[in-house]
Amino acid sequence: MAFLNINATLPDKGRDLRLDLFRGVANWAIFLDHIPDNVVNWITTRNYGFSDAADLFVFISGYTASFVYARMMLERGFIVGATRLTKRVWQLYVAHIILFVIYIASISYLALRFGDSEMINEFNVAGLVDNATETLRQGLFLRFKPLNLDVLPLYIVLMGLFPPVLWFMLRKPDLTMVLSIVLWLTARHYGLNLTAYPAGQWYFNPYCWQVLFVFGAWCAMGGARRSMTLINSPITLWICLGYLAFALVMTMAGRFPTLGGMFPEWLYSAFNPNDKTNLAPYRFIHFVVIVILVIRFVPKDWPGLEWKIFDPLIVCGQQSLAVFCVGVFLSFVGHFELSMSSGSLFAQLFVSVAGIAIMTTVAYYISWSKRQDKPLKPPPAKAAAPPAAKAA
Repeated sequence: MAFLNINATLPDKGRDLRLDLFRGVANWAIFLDHIPDNVVNWITTRNYGFSDAADLFVFISGYTASFVYARMMLERGFIVGATRLTKRVWQLYVAHIILFVIYIASISYLALRFGDSEMINEFNVAGLVDNATETLRQGLFLRFKPLNLDVLPLYIVLMGLFPPVLWFMLRKPDLTMVLSIVLWLTARHYGLNLTAYPAGQWYFNPYCWQVLFVFGAWCAMGGARRSMTLINSPITLWICLGYLAFALVMTMAGRFPTLGGMFPEWLYSAFNPNDKTNLAPYRFIHFVVIVILVIRFVPKDWPGLEWKIFDPLIVCGQQSLAVFCVGVFLSFVGHFELSMSSGSLFAQLFVSVAGIAIMTTVAYYISWSKRQDKPLKPPPAKAAAPPAAKAA
C-alpha cells in the first residue's frame, strides 16, 4: 500500500559535528542561565531574541532521536526501534531520578545547615517539609519538579511518545509536521497542559514543546534538504535578518524599561513577557529563522567544525546527558555560592568559569572512559618476507 511506503529521506551516515557543537552550546547556556544575578549569562542567546538554549536542546534531541533510531526501525523493524527508544527513555528516567534525589538532598541539607528557610521556597521543595512521602512519590511520576529540573522530564515524555511518531514520520513526514503544528496551536488555544504537584501545570507544556522536537525530526528526515531552494533564496535571507533584528529590539525592550517605554503598549505587551511555557508563535518562528541561517551558512562539512577551539563544546555535546545533569546541579551550587557571598563580579566570573570547566572535565573523562571499554585493535600483521630474502 502507498501509505506504507517510505517517503522520508534518511540523513547520511556518519556523525554530524554540528549537532554535538550546538548541543554543547545548549548545555553551557542552560548552566549559565540557571544562575540568577550572573553577568556572564548575558552571553547566552536568551538575551538577544525570543528563543533560548531550551529550544535548541529540544530541537537537537528530536533531530538526534530520528537520526539514530529511524535507520534502525527501517532495517530491523518497528519493534526493535521502539524498544531501543524505550531503553533510552529508561536511561533518561534513571538519570533524572538520581539528579532529583541529589538535588533535593543538597538543598535540604544546606537550608538546615545555614538556617535559610527561604531556600526551601525558592527552589520549590517546600512540599518535602509538609508531606515528604507524597512529594517524593509525585517526583517519581515527574509531577513534582524542583526549580530548574523541568527540561529532563519534558525530554522523557517526548522520547517516550516518539516511536509511533517516528513510524508515521518515515511514511508521511510533511503530514506529521502539520499535525504536530495543529496540536501545538490547539493546546495553546484551549490551554491544554499536564498538571504539576502540588499545584499548577508543567513549566514546559509538552503539548506545545513537542512541535520543536518533531521539527527536529522533520529536518533530519529530509525536510531541510527538500527546503534548500527556499533556504538559499536571497529573499529568505533578508526576511530572516529582519526578524532577528526585530526580536533583538523587542527582547531588549523587555530587559530595559526605558527602551520598552518607547513602544506602544500593544506592541510591547505582545512580546513581553515571553511566553515560554506554551511556546509562543513568535518564539517558534525565531528558532526556525536561526535553523534556516545555520543550515545556509554552516554545512555539515564546514571546515571550522575541526577547529580545536570547538573541541570542548563538541565533547560536551557528545556526552550531553551527563553534562546536562552535572550542569543543573552546578547551577544550584553557583546560585548558592553567589547568594552566600558578596556576589561580586569576580565571584560571578569564577562560578561561571569553574562550572563550565567542571562540565568539560566530566565530558572528557567520560569520552576517555568509553574508549577504554572498547577492545584494543590487534596490531597489523607483519608482511611475509619475499622468497629471495628467505633464501638469503
